[in-house]
Amino acid sequence: MYIGRLGLTDEAGHRLLVDWRSPAAEPFFAATHANPMGLASRRRYRWTRGRASDYWDEVFTPDGLEGHAALDDQSAFIASLGASRSPRMRDVLGTIAADQDAIIRAGSRGALVVDGGPGTGKTVVALHRTAFLLYSDPRLGHRRGGVLFVGPHQPYLAYVADVLPSLGEEGVQTCTLRDLVAEGAAAAAEADSDVGGLKSSADLVKAIETAVRLYEKPPAKGMTVETPWSDIWLSADDWAEAFEAPEPGTPHNEALDQIWQELLTILMDSRDDGIPADLLRKSLLQNTELRTALHRAWPLIEAADLVGDLWSVPAYLRLCAPWLSPADVQKLQRADAQAWTVSDLPLLDAARQRLGDPQASRRKRRHDAAVAAERERMARVVDDLIEAADDKYGVGLVTMLRGEDFQDALVDQAALPSTDPDRLAGPFAHIVVDEAQELTDAEWQMLLLRCPSRSFTIVGDRAQARHGFTESWQERLERIGLDQVSLASLSINYRTPQEVMAEAEPLIRAVLPDANVPTSVRSTGVPVLHGSAADLGAVLDAWLAEHADGIACVIGDPAFRATSRVRALNPELSKGLEFDLVVLVDPEAFGNGTEAGVDRYVAMTRATQQLVILTSP
Repeated sequence: MYIGRLGLTDEAGHRLLVDWRSPAAEPFFAATHANPMGLASRRRYRWTRGRASDYWDEVFTPDGLEGHAALDDQSAFIASLGASRSPRMRDVLGTIAADQDAIIRAGSRGALVVDGGPGTGKTVVALHRTAFLLYSDPRLGHRRGGVLFVGPHQPYLAYVADVLPSLGEEGVQTCTLRDLVAEGAAAAAEADSDVGGLKSSADLVKAIETAVRLYEKPPAKGMTVETPWSDIWLSADDWAEAFEAPEPGTPHNEALDQIWQELLTILMDSRDDGIPADLLRKSLLQNTELRTALHRAWPLIEAADLVGDLWSVPAYLRLCAPWLSPADVQKLQRADAQAWTVSDLPLLDAARQRLGDPQASRRKRRHDAAVAAERERMARVVDDLIEAADDKYGVGLVTMLRGEDFQDALVDQAALPSTDPDRLAGPFAHIVVDEAQELTDAEWQMLLLRCPSRSFTIVGDRAQARHGFTESWQERLERIGLDQVSLASLSINYRTPQEVMAEAEPLIRAVLPDANVPTSVRSTGVPVLHGSAADLGAVLDAWLAEHADGIACVIGDPAFRATSRVRALNPELSKGLEFDLVVLVDPEAFGNGTEAGVDRYVAMTRATQQLVILTSP
């Protein structure tokens, strides 16, 4: 049996390749010497520029020795994991280990946490699990919402961009949390950590509901509606009835049209004096006083204005979040209410989801008018066709062309004005989130809004949380609203050499004593080098001269300019990536405390071959 990225048959229907996601392929990845799952041997190929350049075998039974097996005592397999890195991640079907495969093939119900330290293949698992679930679980297909893949930052998304298409999945939406909100691209970091802490609470996000409901109160007094024939009394009870018309879950701005239509119905039903209904309706539609009263009681609201008011009108914030102390309310006020920060994004997202598009009703009216005009034009075309038809076919043609279904088919809806859908708005059937340890409770609400099924793959490492993660995954996720949680742990570091982990482990133990520090299975024999920051250029020149392939990264030197083979990143943007050589510049300049300790640990463990630490005098 041959296993590949996709299934393949010849012209006669004979199976040439078995899709790696099929049940028949599972033993190849899942078999161990303790449980061979019926395998006699397993062969892995190494591919170079589209050709098989090497292979190695793993034998499970005495029978497997027959057939000239190229025995692998793990050294060839481990060596393959240390191959040179490229600017983009490749799929790694040939090196998926049994512990990783078990997670990839786990069911989609509930939330599955994949907890693992650096180099354990968390990202590999997340990407391959995405492809596997779309193949194996029809409930997650694109017509039922599909899968959303959330990464920590844009360099990460660029790095993994080729993996899912290479595994046969082109339609997965990928994004960062910033991409979920229009203001995300330009949002700055929150300068005040106290303010960031307040905004990280899920309670403050939920206060958006109260903020909107304050604009959904029907008038307490009735009003007289004037018409050319007589006046109509619209009572407070009538207002209340109209305000209950929107279907549950209808966004605030989109509910306005439903309320308006209910008001017209109430007013028209109150008359029985023989006034033609079409004339009365036309008169009411043109009544500016009635429209003004409605818009005053149920105004169209922009999400940015709503959230901006929270940061500029203390009394409004106190009404929406009464648990905040006066000091906290004051901290959250700022001079430029719409100078957005990353901490504002969950509130802006919640507001936009709750409010909907304030221009939706206007676009709907414009679309309906365009449809009506197109129907009228097509009706004239039909009349011309019927008039030109001869008697033999005229009766049948009249019957067909006058049919409502046929006239609907003549209207080209695609050619009418419309808006592009927000592909990240959801709902999604499943969400995969990598580096999930960084998400605040407020940011989790952005994902929960988009996944009503609560079906998640949550990938992360508590030890790499820049702001600390002292609780368990179960405690964190139950607090934000996920109650069906299972945990899978990865403990083998396939990427980071033992020499690097020996220096990195004490740093993270000092910050998080119970950190899930994985065991490295690779040794390069190259010790961690220490030197002067002045030697940065010489270090890179020597490495580039010695290595024709591979990628290096300088972390911690904002003045360094990247080249085609040497990246330049800060610790935060290096998360989730890997490089053959990492040159860490002045790590002590990162500061003290949890964030600085995590940044040093993350930066050091990006190396797959060599780590160099340079310091300034």
